[in-house]
Amino acid sequence: MKREINQDLTEKTDQQLVEEVRAGHRASFSQLVKRHQRGMLRLSMRFVKDLDVAQDVVQDAFIKSYEKLNMFEGRASFKSWLYQITVNTARNKLRENRYDFSDIDDVQLSVAPTAERKLVHAAVSDMIQLEVDRLPFKQKTALVLRVYEDLSFSEIAEIMECPYDTAKANYRHALLKLKEIFETQHELKRWTEDVGGFFMELNNKYVEVE
Repeated sequence: MKREINQDLTEKTDQQLVEEVRAGHRASFSQLVKRHQRGMLRLSMRFVKDLDVAQDVVQDAFIKSYEKLNMFEGRASFKSWLYQITVNTARNKLRENRYDFSDIDDVQLSVAPTAERKLVHAAVSDMIQLEVDRLPFKQKTALVLRVYEDLSFSEIAEIMECPYDTAKANYRHALLKLKEIFETQHELKRWTEDVGGFFMELNNKYVEVE
């Protein structure tokens, strides 16, 4: 019977689980945690860069979402609502504390690349990520959600609590800044050409909007 209940939970939509939590079924919230915690941790790491701090952000975000669940109106997706809380919680952590950040690659689940070509590609990614971290918070948020989370501008606008055009503008400003840096750093440009135009691929893939 327990197995059947768990199977039912995994097949339900976020909205159905939310309604069950509101009705007093805490197990349904546990399912929401299982469903979204990995994405929230990945998103948190893009901002705080420290695994322990990122885990604190996710835990705090889940606590806040549970406490404010009655405020979720369902106009946006539950995932967007959770990501909004996560981004705001990460921003508050950055404002309150100073950390000796570790590398985001510490939490990547893929096997470390060994081929020289892949190592160069990783080095380029690190250099670009460094510049992403220097962007203004709103621009960085739009870029992270668009490129790393592959979200639409409608979803990004919901998470950032701003108009659609503002979300798009923040993304475009971020991309233009990175492109400008890319064009002035000759070593980075040479390396990206060696790995098939890493940055240009990113530019071509994400500059177009729906």
